[in-house]
Amino acid sequence: MKKEGLLSTIIVLVTAQISFCQSKTIYHNGWVDFNKNGKMDIFEDPSKAVELRVNDLLSQMTLDEKTCQTATLYGYGRVLKDELPGPGWKSEIWKDGIANIDEELNGLAYNKKAQTQYSFPFSKHADAINTVQRWFVEETRLGIPVDFTNEAIHGLCHDRATPLPAPINIGCTWNKNLVYQAGSIVGREARALGYTNVYAPILDVARDQRWGRVVECYAEDPFLIAELGKQMTLGIQDHGAAATLKHYAVYSVPKGGRDGNARTDPHVAPREMHQLFLYPFKRVIQEAHPMGIMSSYNDWDGVPVSGSTYFLTDLLRKQFGFSGYVVSDSEAVEFIFSKHHVAENMKGAVKQAINAGLNVYTNFNMPDKFILPLRELVKEGAVSMTTLNQRVADVLRVKFKLGLFDQPYVSDPQVADQIVHTKADEEFAMQLNRESMVLLKNDKDVLPLNKSALKKVLVTGPLATEVNFTTSRYGPSNNPVTTVLDGIRQYLTKDKGIQVNYSKGCDVIDATWPESEIIPTPLTKDELLSIDQAVSAARDADVIIAVVGETDAQVGESKSRTGLGLPGRQLQLLQALHATGKPVVMVMINGRPLTINWENRYLSAILQAGFPGPSAGKIVAETLFGENNPGGKLSVTFPKSIGQIELNFPFKPASQAGQNSKEDPNGYGKTTVSGVLYPFGYGLSYTTFEFTDLEVLPDQLQTQGDINVSVKVKNTGQRKGDQVVQLYLKDELSSVTVYESVLRGFERVSLQPGETKTVKFILHQDDLAILDKDMKWTVEPGKFQVMIGNSSEDIRLKKEFTVSGSN
Repeated sequence: MKKEGLLSTIIVLVTAQISFCQSKTIYHNGWVDFNKNGKMDIFEDPSKAVELRVNDLLSQMTLDEKTCQTATLYGYGRVLKDELPGPGWKSEIWKDGIANIDEELNGLAYNKKAQTQYSFPFSKHADAINTVQRWFVEETRLGIPVDFTNEAIHGLCHDRATPLPAPINIGCTWNKNLVYQAGSIVGREARALGYTNVYAPILDVARDQRWGRVVECYAEDPFLIAELGKQMTLGIQDHGAAATLKHYAVYSVPKGGRDGNARTDPHVAPREMHQLFLYPFKRVIQEAHPMGIMSSYNDWDGVPVSGSTYFLTDLLRKQFGFSGYVVSDSEAVEFIFSKHHVAENMKGAVKQAINAGLNVYTNFNMPDKFILPLRELVKEGAVSMTTLNQRVADVLRVKFKLGLFDQPYVSDPQVADQIVHTKADEEFAMQLNRESMVLLKNDKDVLPLNKSALKKVLVTGPLATEVNFTTSRYGPSNNPVTTVLDGIRQYLTKDKGIQVNYSKGCDVIDATWPESEIIPTPLTKDELLSIDQAVSAARDADVIIAVVGETDAQVGESKSRTGLGLPGRQLQLLQALHATGKPVVMVMINGRPLTINWENRYLSAILQAGFPGPSAGKIVAETLFGENNPGGKLSVTFPKSIGQIELNFPFKPASQAGQNSKEDPNGYGKTTVSGVLYPFGYGLSYTTFEFTDLEVLPDQLQTQGDINVSVKVKNTGQRKGDQVVQLYLKDELSSVTVYESVLRGFERVSLQPGETKTVKFILHQDDLAILDKDMKWTVEPGKFQVMIGNSSEDIRLKKEFTVSGSN
């Protein structure tokens, strides 16, 4: 054996022996001696109540140790420079512990600095997380375990974890059961890999279609968001991981839909804020009990949310009953002074945030930036020890609830290889993609395509071979992707008589985009040639499948838009293809609603694919050829023009009406385009459905009690299909102006041809309540109308009931 090899072996053996000796002293049967004092303290005793354990541990902590529990350490490739603990850690600020480590060794797809040998195989990652955790347990004085956090808005943000479609697609499924299962996969994979807390779901209400992060939201309607967000939260936490809701609060409507550095000044009135933007947070907190909240970096009415006692304490804890810990969105604390200018410097911002109710600071820098000013503030008396103890207690409480003080490690890392991204998980992800497909137009039933009538198919458009939208942001990476072109080719491989040709047609954007949206430029020679090549191929095809839309370079965080048409030359491509007289089927890859007015009027069929996961091509092909019958419904309104924004559901009476005399007794103006392109809840199918036998019982009740609603839905067509039964509620007379109607129930049902199912809903008192003149939630006496619809505009059945008054 060489000298170097012998030395390495000795080092390994000595290290193992030291580790064993230390393990022998602090690890006992059923408990861990975290503070290494040779006895079982209250906080180390699993049989004691959580609050007793929190208080005992808190009583043993120094100021340095307490303040270290108020900050995040970003993981390797973000802030940490070491993949695993090294000797230098003993001189870093986290020598006294840390609240959480975010995105540790997850192998981010688009960050080369974060590529790591420890992200895969999955068992190797679990081992590595154990190594990091062991350092904090064994090498810090009190051994307080770390809460390992990670993003997970459409699958766990980890190398090769199970990939789900973007949240906007998840919203379009309207399927509560599937969303719970999605959350369960995220929670299971998180714990198997060593993560204990995931930043999901996003509960932002997407009211401005220009906003870049519409793709990361479920919907524009607070009830739909609350129902799906609740299921995602329950799924995650039922597997022992914490769910951290974001972005609290009033984050999703920056003035003018502008993003980037303009995340300020949401123009939202107090009643609207509670009814729309706080409603999902309130419901999910009270019904699913998430352990985390992320505070946003915008202000509301001039006060930064992350420095607001009203938002972080009065509303969140006292009214909503939140008992977890609040982590700031990255740079939210800095913005208190650098953007909002309501503090002089970082120290002033720290003072505002911690006193308001923030527990943990997060940003892409060393945690010293928050911890050191906080220590100064406590010593000066600007932050009381009582306040600091409360903030730290919230963090410790979550760690105890997560079981980190009973079992701080992944108990069997090898299991991760068997339970992360299984074959069953992959099948589920594809089903979620299938159910997110929304059919927007199908003129003369051109879809599903009939293979027996086809000899040549042209696939064209810049998104046909694109892949980046399948990963998008905050989700799994490095999974194999099937493009739409490949999906169609693979689907038709058994049909030897069908030839699939491809011609790109154009790029996603032109050289001067987005300025070309306001100052048109002539097509270049290369652009004309590319379109001509597609048209030439189209003349010889039986059907044209044009795959157009946006990539994640046009939609996402800090990617708001000033126009909502198809970017670049894509409309010109479609117009040239339509001029051939051949049927054009448009497959739209989109992370937000687009103003596809010409496309809707003239093209044969339009399928919204949204931002599906890596199985995109397979699912689109199945849908185009009828193996998958699209049953998704839009969760955000499609306007006809950006000039109509805001245009959403729900809306106040007549606030979205036109100007003609039929809609307005004083109306005569012919100056505006009215109505939506596609309404909230809209989506077609390859089959047809009818609703019958609506029952609302009782039809009279006092203000206490539930309303039972049932309706029959029948598949009247020739194919199996899914229908989303939507229940809308109208308060006919109220003390304040309320929304024209509100969504208060939905159920996705699958029906065979000719099959009928009875769908039942229960309306609770909270479903009838409004914010009265005194800003109190109350159920007012009067008539209510239950409406069953195929969309928010396509109402099929109605029935009234009356609330007579108090008991």
